[in-house]
Amino acid sequence: MTEVSVPELSLVVLVGVSGSGKSTFAARHFAPTQVVSSDFCRGLVSDDENDQTATSEAFDLLHHIVGVRLRRGLLTVVDATNVQWEARKRLIELARSHDVLADAIVLDVPEEVARARNAARPDRAFGPHVITRQRRELRRSLSKISRDGFRRVHVLSGDEIDDVTVTREKAWTDRTHLTGPFDVIGDVHGCRAELESLLTRLGWEVGPEGAVHPEGRTAVFVGDLVDRGPDTPGVLRLVMGMVAAGTALCVSGNHERKLVRALDGRKVRVAHGLERSLEQLDAEPAEFRAAARTFMDGLISHYRLDGGRLLVAHAGLKEAYHGRASARVRSFALYGDTTGETDEYGLPVRYPWADDYRGRAMVVYGHTPVPEPEWVNNTICLDTGAVFGGRLTALRYPERELVSVPAEQVWYEPVRPLTARTPARDPGVLDIGDVDGTRFVETRFGGRIRIAEENSRAALEIMSRFAVDPRWLVYLPPTMAPPETSTLDGYLEHPAEAFEELARAGVTRVVCEEKHMGSRAIAVLARTPEAAARRFGIADGTAGSVYTRTGRPFFDTRTPELVDRLREACAPLWEALDTDWVALDCELLPWSAKAEGLIRDQYASVGAAARASLPAAVAMLETAAERGLDVGALLDRTRRRAHNAALFRDAYARYCGPVSGLDGVRLAPFQILACEGRATAVDEPHEWHLKTLGLIDSPLVTPTRHRFVDLGVPEERDAAVAWWTDLTEAGGEGMVVKPASFTPVPVTGAPPAGAREAGPAGERPQDAPRPVRAQPGVKVRGREYLRIVYGPDYTESLGLLRRRFTGRKRSLALREHALGLEALARLAEGEPLWRVHEAVFAVLALESEPVDPRL
Repeated sequence: MTEVSVPELSLVVLVGVSGSGKSTFAARHFAPTQVVSSDFCRGLVSDDENDQTATSEAFDLLHHIVGVRLRRGLLTVVDATNVQWEARKRLIELARSHDVLADAIVLDVPEEVARARNAARPDRAFGPHVITRQRRELRRSLSKISRDGFRRVHVLSGDEIDDVTVTREKAWTDRTHLTGPFDVIGDVHGCRAELESLLTRLGWEVGPEGAVHPEGRTAVFVGDLVDRGPDTPGVLRLVMGMVAAGTALCVSGNHERKLVRALDGRKVRVAHGLERSLEQLDAEPAEFRAAARTFMDGLISHYRLDGGRLLVAHAGLKEAYHGRASARVRSFALYGDTTGETDEYGLPVRYPWADDYRGRAMVVYGHTPVPEPEWVNNTICLDTGAVFGGRLTALRYPERELVSVPAEQVWYEPVRPLTARTPARDPGVLDIGDVDGTRFVETRFGGRIRIAEENSRAALEIMSRFAVDPRWLVYLPPTMAPPETSTLDGYLEHPAEAFEELARAGVTRVVCEEKHMGSRAIAVLARTPEAAARRFGIADGTAGSVYTRTGRPFFDTRTPELVDRLREACAPLWEALDTDWVALDCELLPWSAKAEGLIRDQYASVGAAARASLPAAVAMLETAAERGLDVGALLDRTRRRAHNAALFRDAYARYCGPVSGLDGVRLAPFQILACEGRATAVDEPHEWHLKTLGLIDSPLVTPTRHRFVDLGVPEERDAAVAWWTDLTEAGGEGMVVKPASFTPVPVTGAPPAGAREAGPAGERPQDAPRPVRAQPGVKVRGREYLRIVYGPDYTESLGLLRRRFTGRKRSLALREHALGLEALARLAEGEPLWRVHEAVFAVLALESEPVDPRL
């Protein structure tokens, strides 16, 4: 049986006359979606697959579809005759433009067989002369098709066509099945002693011709093993032994490529340390030189590792080139991107491609020496100039830990001094392209979340004009949904529904936290301005920020003073958490500190009008009743309205406190979002959060009263209801009921809550229950507080209000919560600012969705 192997990502061009069986072959060996047929495209543009007048437009469409598929990294098969060189040439150019390989599969059948097959198809109206012409062009092509630019040409004839097996081969760069852990090592440049020291510090056991790690780690070298240093053969011998033993991988560097050309006797400029490598290798046995030459010549441009999450290339690689194969991909991986200019030292000026990188894969590279490795948009350069007297550096993956050893001496004087990279863009300035338009944000605990273009535009207005410095804006809190509507007499919301809802979601223990009547606030605080500069890149002397749930500063001129007071109040946290920074979820009190204008214009005006008009109306109706007029029903209703208006006024007045400057301002923290050394703190149980925050003893900080409830114990539920009743009857807003422990349900591509759910066939039975995603928090507001929300007379309309729809609000809460968790996870993992802001911005964008603001 004949085997034909094609790359997993490639363009496969079928070549053969009409009637050679190309469509049958394609249907047998490839998925229907992978095949792009010229006949099908002709039918799309003319409703007739045999309409030859539509051929030009059909092939324009075919090439467009092929280009889209190749850009998206999909194997694509072209089903057309392709017997003419011009037709194949255009397809090869298309493959090259997308940096993928192209294979040709030629079906060479006798002319009489093709004629018979076409004669049996009534839809083929062309004469036998067409087959003769195509056959002649095919025979002419067979002698030179291998020079067209295909990676490989597979010619099949006779029984081979029916007996062939088509297999897929992985790209040489594809090592995605290797998950590590890895030690990625920067440019060695012949420094064998430093390499041995670094490997030893990393825990490797080093021998004369190899090294192993007792924990099974794999070393990955970024290239430039050779030139400039004192022992190029020693470095090659060690790395070659490790690669041969399977304990290391190595990509090619530009110095290896040049050394191979020199060893091959080709004309190269002997400079930049090449002369040292040639001299040192001349002293080695011929067998070693030949083995070293074969090793270096076989090194590839880059490796994709750990499911595509890690990419290693000598000079880095932009996302569009990951996993691709072409001359320009290899050139970029070896030399990077240049502007075409040279600096004062005669060296090429490098384009800062990392500033524009937006890929999910971590890119680790070397090539351009820097004094300190620096994370830039999920990329890092490990060349710290060991051969120039700097250090040899490694990155431990996935730990993201940098380990380095100093050079023993300056082995080679650099042409250009080592200088820190100059970013092309202020790191505090974000790119509109990262958030504009309709976007889909991948989250760990909410699947893919869609952000509509119109919502993005609304958020962009706020973010660009009113938000705090984006480097502080690492999290926005989610909205919070109410419970299902209560059926108890006189109540719209009640704890019983919240308890029952969370119990149905599988939650067994909850925490009930007092809901402070204030304004939601996020406080990001650094212990010192130096810590702020180190962690957040803010070097203006500030050490924190306090902002609203829409990212705006609470106060303009008073914020620095508030931050300083909070930093002092949080002194116990620095020690307890062993951290230099912390992010807190809080309420800023009193409500009037931020909402004074809202209270005056929206609430106080209603209360004042009611107090002025309703008593007078009651008096007039009482006078009318005394005169015998039938106004009893109207009088009763007006008295109730006057009473309700008084209750309304009392409700909002409780949350208005005297504030002068910062005097009277308090903060009520209830959750630690993140801090140094923790992969986000939100996965800690609420008991830990409240206990840790309880260490703060300051008049500036108001503790959050709370109680834990075992949902399986009716007595504990009843006690919590009584506690809520006492809080609300005393004027409190209510409480928030949360799962006591962090137990999100990971869902990929989950639909919004309340949406019809149907998975692919075979995923699960359609009638099987899907895991219920528990709300992260359910707010249960008190009877009197709800007058502020729904108006003074809302208790007169409970029947109507009980029909309120909460599904959209609950969906919004889940999506925003997932985005908030994603932002914190990206922050903890050290991802670039734009990646954190992708999730933060999405929360703000979702706030533009049309949801009843009273819920």
